[in-house]
Amino acid sequence: MDIVDRHRPDLGPFEELYKDLHQHPELGRQETRTASIVVERLKALELDVTSGIGGHGVVGILRNGPGPTVLVRSELDALPVLEQTSLPYASHICQKNDEGLEVPVMHACGHDLHIACLLAVTTLFKSATKNWSGTLISLFQPDEETGAGAQAMIDDALYEKIPVPDFILFQHVDHQRTGTLSIRSGPIQAAADSLDVRIYGRGGHGAQPEFCIDPIIIAGYIIVRLQSIVSRVISPSDIAVVTCGSIHAGESANTIPDHADLKLNIRSYDTEVRDKVISAVKQIIKAECEASGVEKEPEITAAGSFPLTDNDSGVVDKILANWKNTFGDKVHYQERKIASEDLPNLAISKNIPYAVWFLGGTDRATWDDAMARGMPELIPHNHSPKFAPVIQPTLRIGVDAVATAVLSFLG
Repeated sequence: MDIVDRHRPDLGPFEELYKDLHQHPELGRQETRTASIVVERLKALELDVTSGIGGHGVVGILRNGPGPTVLVRSELDALPVLEQTSLPYASHICQKNDEGLEVPVMHACGHDLHIACLLAVTTLFKSATKNWSGTLISLFQPDEETGAGAQAMIDDALYEKIPVPDFILFQHVDHQRTGTLSIRSGPIQAAADSLDVRIYGRGGHGAQPEFCIDPIIIAGYIIVRLQSIVSRVISPSDIAVVTCGSIHAGESANTIPDHADLKLNIRSYDTEVRDKVISAVKQIIKAECEASGVEKEPEITAAGSFPLTDNDSGVVDKILANWKNTFGDKVHYQERKIASEDLPNLAISKNIPYAVWFLGGTDRATWDDAMARGMPELIPHNHSPKFAPVIQPTLRIGVDAVATAVLSFLG
């Protein structure tokens, strides 16, 4: 920690950077401004910089003699969320999404803080080159929220453009009390699979339903029936979540449409459970359509997936050994999260050990009040329109945690 204390940069400029990024979010595959800021900052540190990887991905390499190579990752993209924080630096940005619709955009998952934190950590290591040996790779990934960005970088020959790291590290801010760190070995975040479903019916006049096959009714039965999968298909000792996040059908009150569209999401921690749930989802959709006399098979299309995030125990143990001396009782055991993350795609192809952990970002008074009242639901979580990590001490603790974790391998 002495190295971190002596070389931690003035965080004031990084606080201002965070505010600027928060005020100017960009959707995945549109992170032009954000990526250009990162490139400028990395080049100012005289790093070896490569941009445009897998879209707007950016990598900065700091080589400092012999030793291991550690890759630390941040994300660039934001979410299609209308901000409701009332912050003076709140986002009022709108962008067109993949469907061409103008949508509000917000950094509702903390990627802006991640960027500021990693740039500060990179600055720290540039200053402290006499105190460590090896290679630090600072990677800024596009399009994380869709689960496609990490794989896009891999597919764009990432590891032909940069050294293959020995370890990959990633810190994610969340809703927990600011100043806390949470980590665990083994599965820490769930795998996720999204399905786009189109159910066909027979459209017609709302006054003559006897001549129609109503896809909305079929969709309703499917949505209800899907909830029986977790309670009746998989074991009570297993964990899965099945969500219908979107249903759309028709445009008129007195017209039965000829099709209905559903967007489904499935989360799990086990490959066998995952396969069983997906199979049951497809079986229910097809069976309900058949029972309603549908003449055209439903369309079920894979619409993206996230891998299981499975922390390497050796990496976690090395980080914890350093953290416990530095942060003491601020370090907690992290229960498994059902949320998902695409970072493992950076590791899977080369079998690179990795660790993901969580940094608390909720104001201490807000957290303590909610806990005292037994109402944790009052705290805005990631993806909430009110999610806004308190800048300090979150940023400082985040910088120190990442730097200390990296020094576990490069110190």
